[in-house]
Formats: sequence, C-alpha cells, structure tokens
Amino acid sequence: MPMLSTTHPIATQIATSLRKRGQKIAVADGATGGLIAASLLTVPGALDFFVGGGVVYSFRARDVLFALPREAYAGMRGASEEYAMLQARAIRDNFGAEWGIAESGSVGGSSHPSGAPAGRSVVAIVGPDGFEHVVVTETGSEDRIANMEAFTRAALVALEQALDS
Repeated sequence: MPMLSTTHPIATQIATSLRKRGQKIAVADGATGGLIAASLLTVPGALDFFVGGGVVYSFRARDVLFALPREAYAGMRGASEEYAMLQARAIRDNFGAEWGIAESGSVGGSSHPSGAPAGRSVVAIVGPDGFEHVVVTETGSEDRIANMEAFTRAALVALEQALDS
C-alpha cells in the first residue's frame, strides 16, 4: 500500500482537530523529505489548517526557512531534541502558525553530517500556550525508505496525540 494512503487517515484527524480549533500548522521536514507536509496536504481544503513549510536538507535551507543566526545552533547536533525543538519553534513563528512540527533524523544509506546513527529521528511539536513535546524514534535500520515512512508515521501520530491532549 502506498505511503500516503496509510498516513491520510491520521492527517484527516489532524485536519479535523486544527479546523475545530481554528488553528494552523507549519512543517519543517528533515529526513522525512517532505512526507509530513505531503501527508497533511492529502486532506482536501488543506489551506484551512496548513500554512506551509519546507524540507530542511541543507544548511542553506535551514538558514532560509528558520532565519536564525548560525550562533543559534551552537553546540547542537542534528537529530537531537534541542535541534528539533529550535526548528519547530522557528518554523511556527516564521510562518505565523499556532503549531509547528519539525523532524530531524538520519534515514541511512549515507552518513549523517553530525554522525547521528541511521534509523534515528527526533520530532518536536510546539503549540499555543507553551505546549512543547518531543518524540524520538529509533528503528535500528539502515533501510532508507522504511525509515522515512516510519519517521513520518511517528511524527503524524505524535501530532495527532498532541492535538487530542
């Protein structure tokens, strides 16, 4: 079964929750390669709850999407809790949304610039009223495609749960 058909039901629940609240989300996909955003965009009328985002796969993309000085990342490594949280806050704020979600990870198939092991993903979610949540996924796998799918699913499930709490 294709990936987006399995994430669509979760995305539909997320859309329902955001619409009910009258709130919007911005997405920073990392190792997920755009699959978090693509999953949300499978829901018709996504403009009601989705303001945008981007795939953060280079330092240039990071600099453009988050508009943070390089010093903001001092001492941080990719695929870490603090790195993902900084990105979730920045994507939310830069896109003027109530919610932000950012994923940073290592899918395998090549070495990660910060040395993160393949199969590690960190998802940070920020929302209104100081809501912040981090989820770490460790697959222990080098299978790039399976990791991208697992990371995306974990991110969407965490977001759905955050909106339900």
